[in-house]
Amino acid sequence: MNYSDDLAELILEFQDIEDKMERLEMVFDLAEEVNLLPIDQWGDDTRVRGCQSEAHVKVEVVDSNVNFYSGADSKLVQGLMGILTMAIHGNKADMVLELTPEFAAEMGILNSLSPSRSNGFRNMFDKVMNEIKLQV
Repeated sequence: MNYSDDLAELILEFQDIEDKMERLEMVFDLAEEVNLLPIDQWGDDTRVRGCQSEAHVKVEVVDSNVNFYSGADSKLVQGLMGILTMAIHGNKADMVLELTPEFAAEMGILNSLSPSRSNGFRNMFDKVMNEIKLQV
């Protein structure tokens, strides 16, 4: 898989962490990477269905580049959004659409999460990819 430089570096950083709790702490730290979607823009069209937290995403494709905005009421979920932000924001839509959730498995974060959180990440990923497809 051909990843952006930011995502490739992030995958390597996560792979270097063997402790599950340290990996989760790093996810929490990545909550600061999101391009915050203001709460007044949260609605049914931005809601991530199947996420146990209140989670919202908005995608814009401008000049073939993906802009990604998100927000959640959980710092862990917002950290997962930070990972997705680093994976897709500012990158070309055609490159982003080649991504699969496998990059998160390579990082080792999916097996560090509860099944419901892992499923929520996959739902968020799918929603974002579907919205990009609608705009290209």
